[in-house]
Amino acid sequence: MGKKVAVVLAGCGVYDGSEIHESSAVLVHLSREGAQAEVYAPNIDQMHVVDHVRGQPTQEKRNVLVESARIARGNIMDLAKLDVKGLDALIIPGGFGVAKNLSTWATQGKNCTVSKEVEDVLKAFHAAKKPIGLCCISPVLAAKIFPGCELTVGHDTECEKWPYAKTAETMKELGCKHVNKHVTEIHVDVKNKLVTTSAFMCNAPIHEIYDGIGKMVKEVVRLA
Repeated sequence: MGKKVAVVLAGCGVYDGSEIHESSAVLVHLSREGAQAEVYAPNIDQMHVVDHVRGQPTQEKRNVLVESARIARGNIMDLAKLDVKGLDALIIPGGFGVAKNLSTWATQGKNCTVSKEVEDVLKAFHAAKKPIGLCCISPVLAAKIFPGCELTVGHDTECEKWPYAKTAETMKELGCKHVNKHVTEIHVDVKNKLVTTSAFMCNAPIHEIYDGIGKMVKEVVRLA
């Protein structure tokens, strides 16, 4: 039997939910590794809804579980029902939904709170010594919950290629060790069983982002 891996989504779309290409890459690479994905999302309202053409918030209201179901092709469960005992690993793709719906990082930065449901799930996998894969912005969840952990969100010096590099500095302020890595590389915190990669934190060709996520998934499954 292949490993069972929980994939936690935060909506559907880069600006207010899970990043669709990252989520898809996680699911494809899990399939390639012979693992079984179980997709979950919290049954809550999004912080807001963003028009992805204009990049501006709208007056609409949307539900994180309902929107995430689009990526999961309807095969999704309420995060409240997740039981770590029946699962081997956890992966959380990126997208602004992580910083808006799973936490308040988008508005509060290092002073943010992580949603209790999400925090409980992360702590449960960590306590069970089961691996956790995080990409793009989602390593900030670990930065907030596991002081002193080692993570990468790519590079810590801002430039055209790394437009979100300030995130690394903020994570360091939380007491984490940030490790600079290229988009096709991963970092493994052996002690905490955390596997991270930068994905769309890097202004890189999509196939490189896909390859980096592939390495993350492969290592998560191996550690499981």
